[in-house]
Amino acid sequence: MKEISFDEFYQLYQNGQLSLVDVREIEEFKMLHLEGAHNIPLSQLADTYEQLEKERLHYVICKSGMRSARACQFLEEHGYKVINVQGGMTAFENL
Repeated sequence: MKEISFDEFYQLYQNGQLSLVDVREIEEFKMLHLEGAHNIPLSQLADTYEQLEKERLHYVICKSGMRSARACQFLEEHGYKVINVQGGMTAFENL
């Protein structure tokens, strides 16, 4: 699984359009999220992942990087191109 540090990811995020999938639960997402992020909770991913464009590269984020790693593994198994954002939203809060 490919991974990227939060700092590297955040530079890319600030510089352009990228696909960001936030796999935290809806309540967590509502409290704080990055603009443009698409919320697909890990608990619903198996039922909703097909709404993602298969040809596009997706950056996957959660609170710390654990749920997003599981989501990346699942999505890779289904043929999606994904990169796990290490540190997640906790790293964003510590900017």
